Amino acid sequence: MRSPLTAAAAAPRRIGPFSVLPIGLGCMNLSHAYGTPPSPEQGEALLRAALDAGVTLFDSAALYGFGANETLLGRVLKGERGRIVLCSKGGLAGEPVGPGGALQRVIDGRPETLSRHCEDSLRRLQTDHIDLYYLHRWDKRVPIEESVGALSRLLEQGKLRAIGLSEVSAATLRRAHAVHPISAVQSEYSLTTRQVEIALLDACQALGATFVAFSPLARAFLADALPDVGALPPKDIRLGMPRFAPEHHAANLRLLPGYRALADEAGCTPAQLALAWLLHRAPHIVAIPGTTRVEHLHENLGAAHVRLTPDLAARLDALINTRSVSGPRYSVATQTEIDTEEFAAPS
Repeated sequence: MRSPLTAAAAAPRRIGPFSVLPIGLGCMNLSHAYGTPPSPEQGEALLRAALDAGVTLFDSAALYGFGANETLLGRVLKGERGRIVLCSKGGLAGEPVGPGGALQRVIDGRPETLSRHCEDSLRRLQTDHIDLYYLHRWDKRVPIEESVGALSRLLEQGKLRAIGLSEVSAATLRRAHAVHPISAVQSEYSLTTRQVEIALLDACQALGATFVAFSPLARAFLADALPDVGALPPKDIRLGMPRFAPEHHAANLRLLPGYRALADEAGCTPAQLALAWLLHRAPHIVAIPGTTRVEHLHENLGAAHVRLTPDLAARLDALINTRSVSGPRYSVATQTEIDTEEFAAPS
């Protein structure tokens, strides 16, 4: 028999008007960011395996593969709209820049741009509405009220069902929520990355917004699947993240033996332990780990049934936390693009 704690972790959770399983699928790495993406055929196989496994939440964005990810999801999921919650994002996309018109990553939260991004996403996703649509980044040149107002008009037109924000602070969430109810906030959250615990998790709970955790496995570190950063392919985004620089990564690797021991004690894999810890933090949290491998998909979904005792959770917190992890998650340049609270630097 499952413990009540485990049963609660595995139960469906709310996002706006929708009910979803507590673990969804982040689809970014099927097209973007972690070296060479899998072939479209491999991506399609992974998505179909997720459908067969009962996954209800699929997360994409206009940025991922500069539209290729949405095109992939549209092709595979267009006949499944009645049983899934389809999420995408605008306000950060590939835009033609310069004389050659090459696509470059651009943050643009102007209402006319958000409307165009939404229309482009609807076309690529082969649908007439997106269930949950996020402002991918707050464009600080545009008041958040204007960007959210534009999304609210798209919702009134029936093109969206719910509105979300990504990588924002509690203060920005409250400003946005005053314009239109925000159903979800997405940001990075894992044992190694705790910024949302400063204020955002509490603000989400107070406003009735679900918190959607991306990179819950710390970009494979907590899956114990990334021992050698020197082997990462040249375009892997982790190469630009301080935490994966050789000196920081070497320090963080010293956390893994104790972490593996706790996973063994819990009777699960390291990846499942990280996800189980996240789901037990609060009932308004949903995780969206990404993967390109079907066996890892099933492993991740199994985390919803892992029993995590309060004692084990406390020892896990004591082992991996803000003080014990070496290196910031983003470079200084990337940090300027986001609006999250940050812990004070050690004195």
